[in-house]
Amino acid sequence: MDKVAKYKAIARQIAEEVGKLGQTANDKVATQLITDDEHGHYLLYFNGWRDEESRTYGCFLHIDVNPDGKVWLQNDGTDLEIAKMLVEKGVSKKDVVLGFYAPYRRELASDWAEA
Repeated sequence: MDKVAKYKAIARQIAEEVGKLGQTANDKVATQLITDDEHGHYLLYFNGWRDEESRTYGCFLHIDVNPDGKVWLQNDGTDLEIAKMLVEKGVSKKDVVLGFYAPYRRELASDWAEA
């Protein structure tokens, strides 16, 4: 398996695992997993109603695996430290781009990929 395919499999696995956390049959707010293996996009959304008048909707996890082998963590709205999970499952730290940081901040985090 080449690096990009391996990284896509890892990103999908993490998105699936995180999506299952805390989800019950009675939840009014659903977790929706959106995957695009061909293009390397893996997203988790929350969608539903807290009560009769309060809708909630948004992306809380977004991982992109680019053709160059860089894994862009675009959004980590969890408390799980997804970047560390990617590394623990086999993604090189030098291939993980913390995309939710501005470019100048990524330069300061020298352990991680800049872009």
